[in-house]
Amino acid sequence: MTDRIHFIGVGGSGMSAVARLTAATGVDVSGSDARESAYFLALKDAGMDVRVGHDPALVDGASAVVISTAVRETNPELARARELGIPVLHRSVALANALAGQRLIAVAGSHGKTTTSALTAHLLHACGIDASYAVGARVLGIEGAVAGGYAGTAGIGVVEADESDGSFLRYDREVAILLNIEPDHLDHHGTVEALHAAFEEFASAAELVVACLDDPVVRAMGERLSAAGHRVVTYGKSKDADVRVTKTGVLVSGVAVPMTPALPGTHQRLNAAAAWAAAVHLGADPGEAADAVGTFGGTGRRYQLRGEVDGIRVIDDYAHHPTEVAALLAGAREAGTGHLVVLFQPALFSRTQLHAGAFAEALSIGDADVVVSAVHGDREDPIPGVDSHLIVDAAAMPEGSTIALVPALEDAAQEAARLAKPGDTVLTVGSGTVTQAADWILDALRMRADD
Repeated sequence: MTDRIHFIGVGGSGMSAVARLTAATGVDVSGSDARESAYFLALKDAGMDVRVGHDPALVDGASAVVISTAVRETNPELARARELGIPVLHRSVALANALAGQRLIAVAGSHGKTTTSALTAHLLHACGIDASYAVGARVLGIEGAVAGGYAGTAGIGVVEADESDGSFLRYDREVAILLNIEPDHLDHHGTVEALHAAFEEFASAAELVVACLDDPVVRAMGERLSAAGHRVVTYGKSKDADVRVTKTGVLVSGVAVPMTPALPGTHQRLNAAAAWAAAVHLGADPGEAADAVGTFGGTGRRYQLRGEVDGIRVIDDYAHHPTEVAALLAGAREAGTGHLVVLFQPALFSRTQLHAGAFAEALSIGDADVVVSAVHGDREDPIPGVDSHLIVDAAAMPEGSTIALVPALEDAAQEAARLAKPGDTVLTVGSGTVTQAADWILDALRMRADD
């Protein structure tokens, strides 16, 4: 009988990529999720047996069951697997198994993992290297990709390495990219020191570390690793970086390499430098890879244009940490977006509790109307006293800008649409269900335009 591996929560961005790569190894794959998603439907279209609803019978006969950290022990399928003694694997273990034997680039950091992973895969493909990848969003522009997963033939892979639950330590990585390190996911790591130690363990196991000198924690870590004999290539705007980022490209050993990211913002230039350095190490032609930076189609939910109505553009972005939100808004300004209407949905009560003041500071921008919805708890239970009021009450909006709390997401979408005028840009921001609001806003704008 053919082995079958069952994925609980298969419609998630990360889980769907692992399911796709597992299926590519010849293993029979099944899966379930509470509801359909774009990732779920992509797997269904690819011929996989994925079903809506969690039914204990679905795990009967499976050789293994795959879960993410978000799957609770009370899930009926997981409970059934435990009862039957079926091996239960974290998705990172399943992914490591699916990519076993490949030369891996693992991308880690508090921010920018998805974009940098996708861009690295794009550069390799543009240079004729048919690399596999597992990225937490759809990678636009690579034929044959299903959601965020693609099984290539080059024996090279790119993985978005997640530090949130420590699973990034499970990959047999040849190249470790360190983008940045900030306090987050302390619900798992416990302390900042433990978080830093996990990142250092992640980097020290790689043959090559690509480290951003502009981040003080990564800089210090890179210096320690280099002193211990590890091979480290640095990048950043800093003058002492091996790959120095400029407004027009990068400088390497004094030689200018033109490079223009398709996405706006300084952080995108940094991401491009990291992706370029890693891709070149794996055999990409330096000039071709640099040219390909400008042809990157992006990923789902990373500064993704969802539509335009009556001169109002609606852009959706996954930014969910204060640094990411600040970088997103700065990049939007750099792109010349005009007046901004921002619909922000905080994600996780623990993150909101830790970073409410920083979120308020990031959102306190000029020439903008900001709407904040209720916290999307996702895998967490509510924390007493922690809600979106903490962000709104701490905001210090410049003259001419506004901020308002509208808890229900659908109501918040309607308010964002009401505030938007021709020439404005509306941003839906967050890692939760706020992505649905982009469609609601576009629908409201169309109805208004038809009146």
